Amino acid sequence: MPRGVANAKRDELAMRYTTFHAPLHFLLLLRVNPKLTASSYLKYESQTLWTRNAARASKNDIGPQEGRRGSKVIVIHPGTRTLRIGRASDVAPVFVPHVIARRVHTPPAVPPKPLLFIKRPKNIKNDEESTEGENEKDALAEAATDEHIENSIAPLVSALRDRMRFYKLRVVPNASKVASSFNEQMVGEESPSPDSPFKTPSAEDVLVGEKVFDLPDEAHVLGYAVRWPVYAGRFNTRDYKSHQNVLDDIEEIWRTTLKDELGIDPKAFKEYSVVLVIPDVWDRFYVHELVHMLLSTMGLKQIVCQQESLAATYGAGISNACVIDIGAAKTSVSCVDDGLVLAETRMILSIAGDDITEFLSVLLDRISFPYKDLDVTRMHDWAVMEDLKCRICTLNEADVALNLYDFWVRCPGKKYIKYGLRAYDEVILAPMLFFDQRIVNIELKRELLRRTGNPDITDEMIEYSQDQITGAMLISTQHLMPPPPAPTLTAPSKPASGAVTPQPPEVKSDDTKKSAPSAIEANVKLEGKQEVIDVDEEMMDVDTKEKREASSSTQTSKSPSAERDQPSKSTTPSRQDLAQNDKQQNPTPTGNGTSTSATPVAGDIPTTGPGLASASRSSQPPAQQQVFPGGYPVDVPFEASKLPLDVAIYNSARAAGGDDRIRKYLQAVLVVGGGALTPGIVHALESRLQAIATPLVPHMEKVQIIPPPKDIDPRMLSWKGAAVLGKMDGVSDLWVTGADWDQFGMRALKERCYYL
Repeated sequence: MPRGVANAKRDELAMRYTTFHAPLHFLLLLRVNPKLTASSYLKYESQTLWTRNAARASKNDIGPQEGRRGSKVIVIHPGTRTLRIGRASDVAPVFVPHVIARRVHTPPAVPPKPLLFIKRPKNIKNDEESTEGENEKDALAEAATDEHIENSIAPLVSALRDRMRFYKLRVVPNASKVASSFNEQMVGEESPSPDSPFKTPSAEDVLVGEKVFDLPDEAHVLGYAVRWPVYAGRFNTRDYKSHQNVLDDIEEIWRTTLKDELGIDPKAFKEYSVVLVIPDVWDRFYVHELVHMLLSTMGLKQIVCQQESLAATYGAGISNACVIDIGAAKTSVSCVDDGLVLAETRMILSIAGDDITEFLSVLLDRISFPYKDLDVTRMHDWAVMEDLKCRICTLNEADVALNLYDFWVRCPGKKYIKYGLRAYDEVILAPMLFFDQRIVNIELKRELLRRTGNPDITDEMIEYSQDQITGAMLISTQHLMPPPPAPTLTAPSKPASGAVTPQPPEVKSDDTKKSAPSAIEANVKLEGKQEVIDVDEEMMDVDTKEKREASSSTQTSKSPSAERDQPSKSTTPSRQDLAQNDKQQNPTPTGNGTSTSATPVAGDIPTTGPGLASASRSSQPPAQQQVFPGGYPVDVPFEASKLPLDVAIYNSARAAGGDDRIRKYLQAVLVVGGGALTPGIVHALESRLQAIATPLVPHMEKVQIIPPPKDIDPRMLSWKGAAVLGKMDGVSDLWVTGADWDQFGMRALKERCYYL
């Protein structure tokens, strides 16, 4: 700068000059301080709305209230069949059937029946009016259905016989014929009910819970429509025309239960807080509508949401576990690490308790079930099978014998009838459906599992498809992804510039000689005292021709040693890393030197179940592939839901990280839900998981299933954990009030619950 020119003065105020005239007395009152012109709006935690609400609440605090701690906190755990609800201070929740019956002015002529996911033998009677051609077609259809059922049940019977021979248990010959002949001669006895006497159905317009079961099976004749508003952690979109009708029924069930079972008047709702238990793979629309109903419609004080797996670990008193929740319509698998559900480990399986009940009815029909008029689509006959399932089903091979059971048929308006039943291996084949579900038509569940949304809500106009797709699901379905395009093989040539054209990498001959099974083998081997149960391609498909094709394809697969040589990771990888690393580190060599993922290798772990075998054999992708949520060529959540339970648990633990994480979670498996009450499920899971993990995970010790705390029903373990959260001092930082919800909506839950 030339001499004599003064330096430019720095504008400390950073304000533009103006010719606006301000009186002197106004400037004296203003007294602008240059140090305070920079804004500090919302820079400190004390300036947030949450802190102001807490300060306002502390001023209005009148001191400790009378009553037990948590008496003003309501814990709600909604399920498909059962609603668990109660105060946080209660020892156990109230179990209420999550069903409602409303009197409608124009009842449907024929109400919609529940969908059945298992084919049954068709008992076709030849009517006089039917022609001879129709009878032949019906006979062919009946024979095809029976053959499909027998072919689907045969692998289960074969696996059971292998396990019984391994444990040196006696197999009774002709047991099915003996049981069938006994059941054919059984006649029911009319006798008074051992339980409460028959109740006359009420004349109310709305019936909730147990009162619905007082209605006859033909409830539509009386003008009632019976519905179950929740299905598999979502709204039941099949039986309702609009989501508002679903919310009205849910609100009516919850209001009536709070008033009748807990004695809470609707006028006092503003004094109670709510802990809502939501699924691990939660639907944003489902959570939004339930929270809005509780805070805005019902007028409760405040709310906090908790995931099922995390609540189960609270109830069990542990911090790390792989939680398996076996419910009525879905089975969820998730890994919890120090109070946080690992998002990439979450999985949802389609096989659940209702499928076991339905399969049990099919098995009992094969041995001449004494109750000839059984129809599981009727509400009371379904209750009969549920009672039988809870009393006779087991996964302990030592309990398989020609045992005698009895059951009651309770129909409103009729006398109660007692039957005797003799069964053999049907009691264990039904719950074995968890490990081989080929008989279930899972495709029918797409209708009940479709997503819902409200285009009028801004939050729902944005798609959250990635919330439903996790790393464990991608690991389980990567064999269904189309193979990458093969590079063009050209003769090496030297360009004029002198550069050398890069050649594709060659595959070593040593790798091509290594072979590994493309899925788990079904042979039972004895090594010392350790049981190793492998599942081979025979469990994938019954067709012998396809078995030969699959066995020939395994000759070019890779050894499990590649998986063992991978270094352990201490952090949870992203879903992109999980999908890409599995394809890059574990390629399937082919004859032309390229790699493809068409065969179910997936890091040399079992990623497919029997339901996925046919899909994995597709040789050529279609010309125009359909794009599913997430931009994938397959429906990842739906295809992953077809996995057997033991394979899904292993894939969930593998998505958590390296070998250390796999060993960590397989040694802390927690089973909750109604399916956890099945006798022998602990040993069944341990033996199958041990067979998978021992050859694939280095230094793998014994797989351990953590039992629930003593004298605690595993069905209410998640509810107990949510009740513990409702009584903690730290929950004060998680509450979302009605004012917060009206102002911020889902953002309020996201700020308070960091997993949303």
